[in-house]
Amino acid sequence: MSDAAPNREGLLDVGDGQRVWWSEFGDPHGIPVLVVHGGPGGGSLPSMRHPYDPSTYRVVLFDQRGTGRSTPHASDPDVSLETNTTWHLVADMERLRRELGIDRWVLSGSSWGTTLALAYAQTHPDRVLAMILRSVTTFRASELDWVYRDGANHLLPERWEEFVAPIPPEERDDLVAGYRRRLESGSPEARIAVALAWTRWETAGMLSAPDPFIEDLFAQPRFALAFARIESHYTAHRAFLREGQLISGVSALAGLPAILIQGRHDLCTPPVTAWDLHRAWPGSELHLIEGEGHRLNSAAAVFARATESVARRLGGSDVENVHTAPSSG
Repeated sequence: MSDAAPNREGLLDVGDGQRVWWSEFGDPHGIPVLVVHGGPGGGSLPSMRHPYDPSTYRVVLFDQRGTGRSTPHASDPDVSLETNTTWHLVADMERLRRELGIDRWVLSGSSWGTTLALAYAQTHPDRVLAMILRSVTTFRASELDWVYRDGANHLLPERWEEFVAPIPPEERDDLVAGYRRRLESGSPEARIAVALAWTRWETAGMLSAPDPFIEDLFAQPRFALAFARIESHYTAHRAFLREGQLISGVSALAGLPAILIQGRHDLCTPPVTAWDLHRAWPGSELHLIEGEGHRLNSAAAVFARATESVARRLGGSDVENVHTAPSSG
């Protein structure tokens, strides 16, 4: 699929001085799907719309607060993250749904996007048609400890040594706190250096094979600063969720079409979380992909079948609620 221009795009004022960028692709009268990007702090990419048949889906992308084309950008140290929480983002998504005149939509999230999609669905279950979640995480303490305390370090020892290097030994009992202190103070050069150390660790666990595009993106100082600030902020606050909240609350979504796609060898979001979520979610469908990591590089066919399956299942739904017309705003 070519990287054609969006049908529409804009900046939505969501309050708190924040304007959230959004865009639409595909059939304006198709099945609405909101693509929820990862991070937190990653921003959306045009390629994120590619798995969805443009003759079937009305694809909505958006950049979460502080990321991508949304303003203000979190790379600016003067931009406060006080109003950047899971629940602010859930409210932004709901405001965007109303702005676009969508009654209900499919949620498709990857990595952190699965956490945010689950938080939205459990808050607004009557607004969700189906869910497609890849590389699942729910920000439980055990999941965060795997990445930032004891887990992935056993598999990536040389990269872990690089990650801990900017933090003095006496502060390494809480690496996230040590990084946050340095990301929020010091010279611009020092903050960039720390941000890049954070994103190098992120890509170490994310990439099971070289990916020049992702590596170049995460090495850009503006991107790295926003990403590291936002991700460390959410990690320190456990995504503003109660421990285990999203797994214990998923029973409320029983019967909702839900497809989970997970790499067996994912070093960022190990498959135990997808397994726990699947076991707690009546009617969910789990695909554990052998030989795949976080990026699911060779799982395009599985994802394509998932989007086709959801479209077939929704084909018998109330047309008025599924095939919505775009708003005039």
